[in-house]
Amino acid sequence: MDDDILHLIPDEVPSLPERAGTWAVAVVDDDPAVHEGTRYALAGYTLDGRGLEILSAHSAEEARALLRARRDIAVVLLDVVMETDDAGLVLVDFIRRELRDETARIILRTGQPGQAPERRVIVDYDINDYKAKTELTADKLFTSLTAALRAYQQLKRLHETRRGLEIIIDAAPMLLDHKSMQLLAEGMLTQVASLLNVDCAGILVLRENGETDERFCVLAGSGCYHHYMGREPAWPLDADVHPIVARTFAERRHSFGTRCSTLYLETASGSEIVALIDADRSLSDTDRALIDLFTSRLSIAFDNVILYEQLQRANVGLEQRVVERTAELIRANRRLGMQRSDLRRANGLKTEILGTIAHDLKNPLAVILGRAEMLNDLTGMSPPPVEQMRAQADHIRSSAKRLTGMIESLMADAMNDALDITLRREPVDLAALAREVCEANRPLADLKDQGLEAALPGETWLCGDTERLREAIDNLVSNAIKYSFPGGAIRVAVWRDADETVCAVSDHGPGLSPEDAGRLFGRFQRLSAKPTAGEGSTGLGLSIVKRIAELHGGRATAESEGPGRGATFAIRFPNAAVELI
Repeated sequence: MDDDILHLIPDEVPSLPERAGTWAVAVVDDDPAVHEGTRYALAGYTLDGRGLEILSAHSAEEARALLRARRDIAVVLLDVVMETDDAGLVLVDFIRRELRDETARIILRTGQPGQAPERRVIVDYDINDYKAKTELTADKLFTSLTAALRAYQQLKRLHETRRGLEIIIDAAPMLLDHKSMQLLAEGMLTQVASLLNVDCAGILVLRENGETDERFCVLAGSGCYHHYMGREPAWPLDADVHPIVARTFAERRHSFGTRCSTLYLETASGSEIVALIDADRSLSDTDRALIDLFTSRLSIAFDNVILYEQLQRANVGLEQRVVERTAELIRANRRLGMQRSDLRRANGLKTEILGTIAHDLKNPLAVILGRAEMLNDLTGMSPPPVEQMRAQADHIRSSAKRLTGMIESLMADAMNDALDITLRREPVDLAALAREVCEANRPLADLKDQGLEAALPGETWLCGDTERLREAIDNLVSNAIKYSFPGGAIRVAVWRDADETVCAVSDHGPGLSPEDAGRLFGRFQRLSAKPTAGEGSTGLGLSIVKRIAELHGGRATAESEGPGRGATFAIRFPNAAVELI
């Protein structure tokens, strides 16, 4: 295994430099197939013109060595269970606490979600995403990796910007103890007056680098020029001041007059500053020399403050962009989560519909097959019993029509509202319906030598959906035939008492165990008893019966005296809920 790792990880030197041309992605998993599958799924991946450098580690210990050597890894695709059940989670702590790497994005992948429940992992460990290996398809891997690389890129930029800003802030006090351009400008005017020991008024204006017009920003004003502060827009200046400032910017040098002097500064960042000094006396050669010395040092301080404020604005803008991008990623993740939920729901719904269709169609098909076999036997008789053959053909035709109707009904329900069953209410003779179901299922009972008795009154009317009620009764009768022993007796009865209208099917089959009681009418639930002739079962029949009964305002019940003593299943409708309209 170590030899394989040496081939997969190009790690021949203790520390490798960052590679500007690729994104470094580490795959940490003890299953070689995961490494191969990841490389295959991400083959040809590029983002912002940069491809992937996929590094492999087959255990948490190997991953520690890799992460120590390569500090440029952007994303870690990490398994949970490796040499220990929580090796991946321990590695997360190593990355965040020991390596102090807060920028690398960690996507946890596990094939055993029970080993690391998602909510606890998200709360207790500093990971950025959690995926089951079964759900991480090639498309979802592409989406998750792209989101992680984007987040890593933003965090790296923010980290570098903050680092540069900290350097500027630390250096600023050594140059001049000012934190804003206006404070520095006001300080300059004050310092010039103090340095020259004159009573003067002044204005200090800034032209940003790259500007060629006469639009100036007034940084400070004192004396008769104080009114320029806060003026919007700052230009043009007064008619007696603007030409002087503009000429100084054009000539890019100091100018000394009898009373009015202008000082010119150019910062290393390319910004230009002009200070107009209106003094109460002419400046001597000594004064001018002091100003030259002062302004030569002052340009460094101005440049420092300019950079400071630019970086501060850039940092605020970057943080805002990071917040916006993070919000976008959160919204995108939520949309992806909703889409995944919709897909899971649709898949579950598909499975349920297919199971329902398979269950519902099996019984009519069994009737058709049984009647067809009887018809085949009759054709071999001499002379052929035409009337009996015609009767069997009529039964086959009737079952086929019912089968077609069931298919159309199921398809209509799926198209209209796959989560609901709609009812078409009409007067229904429940006794006649039960009689039809018994006759349709009698061949199945005959094949198992079972006695199918129908204890039915002449008429029992209620208001409901004929096909749905037929479906419910058919499920109860076919279940009784399926689970009763050969030679057993089955009884179908319909009655109405003071409170309810009831259709009940009783058998002398294996009965119900205590374990069956809590899951009788659940979807996809199979009882402890098995079909006695190898028939199939989807576990949907009783749940369909319960649903149809409830849609009619009734309920489904089951009674048994215990294992081996038979059972009675019934649908019960309150008389108030099934009265004819």
